[in-house]
Amino acid sequence: MGKQKLCLGVFLGAVAGGLTALCDKETRSFTKQQLKLVKNTTGYYVKHPTDAIRNVQDTLNGLNQKVNANADNAINALEQVEETLNKISKKDEPKKLESTM
Repeated sequence: MGKQKLCLGVFLGAVAGGLTALCDKETRSFTKQQLKLVKNTTGYYVKHPTDAIRNVQDTLNGLNQKVNANADNAINALEQVEETLNKISKKDEPKKLESTM
């Protein structure tokens, strides 16, 4: 029940805010331009669905490459930290004295 009231309140607040913002002529003009752009883009992709699929694939491939590159960078950073910690821990170890017999 509380979740429904919260969602309704957020929705009504957004509607009220949007209507209030549209009182400004410049805002109305900008909104009209953006809606025309969305309409034209949507119409294009409805007529050319293969272009939409190709664009989504290209975007996902680019995202995948960036994620892989960042993962490689993170792995390299962790390996460097590990090497540094190993060097420090070897310096901190007391040297063993060899006994002569």
